[in-house]
Amino acid sequence: MMNHYASCRLCPRNCGVNRLAGETGFCGETADLRIGASVIHKGEEPPLVGSGGSGTIFISGCNLGCSFCQNYQVSQGNNKTPSLGKIVSVDEEFVKICASLREKGAENINIVTGSHAIPSLVQGFTAARKEGIQLPVLWNSSAYETVQALELLNDYVDIYLPDLKTLDNEIASRFFNAPDYPQTAEAAILKMMEMSASPEKIIIRHLVLPGFLDSTRSVLRWFAENAAGRALLSLMTQYTLIPGRNRQMPNRFLSAKDYETVLCWLDEFDINDGFCQELVTGSDWLPDFNLANPFSSQLSVPVWHWKD
Repeated sequence: MMNHYASCRLCPRNCGVNRLAGETGFCGETADLRIGASVIHKGEEPPLVGSGGSGTIFISGCNLGCSFCQNYQVSQGNNKTPSLGKIVSVDEEFVKICASLREKGAENINIVTGSHAIPSLVQGFTAARKEGIQLPVLWNSSAYETVQALELLNDYVDIYLPDLKTLDNEIASRFFNAPDYPQTAEAAILKMMEMSASPEKIIIRHLVLPGFLDSTRSVLRWFAENAAGRALLSLMTQYTLIPGRNRQMPNRFLSAKDYETVLCWLDEFDINDGFCQELVTGSDWLPDFNLANPFSSQLSVPVWHWKD
């Protein structure tokens, strides 16, 4: 499994670098597994939170470069400021983190942005199972993934939580640093639905961008035509401009008028199964991964942190 890092083509970037030798591609990561934080998260969709919360593990690095990523401190880095995180041993420390989540009552193991680390995570899932950790594994990703990489997860992932950010190539290039995102994500989500045991086991997220409602309309139409009855939709309204990140991004929250328009489209496309976030206008919920608990105490309970 780890030989996939030797000439890495795990994601659509096809960097071809030898991560086993310490080289890095677009994601900025070698073959080592780095983690930024682990928390019991209470802000995910209701069935994922349950009564105990979602056992979230934030993987350092990412194969996208979203201009408004709320987790940019762990997902993105540069030559001056590398992404936050600590290397963990796959067979020991990763398993201990999973065990700690189980002991604190987590409903699942929620892997955030793990697309570039699939071989290491599969090894970690295997080791965790050997230690009797049987929590469902939740794959929380951007959907910027190849079908071949997803097939490596088939025996290990129980619930899929992909984004469908946009189906507009220009928006994908401008804000997500991946002009091929629409076609790639569409194929990846279709594969996830094929591998999913039931419609309740795949939740497709879409974040509405202020000023780009046509993009949302296209996504909703795609969902109605391709995923209705096969997956749940999670419509999100929490877009927040990250100060100093990208001045080209919309500099406002979603308006009440925008929100009502999108709700009307749900009726138009007869989309009934899923979740719709209440209108969120504010930035108090934004995480800070320099803190032991990156989120507010109302949203999460800290379990592990890269500084520890």
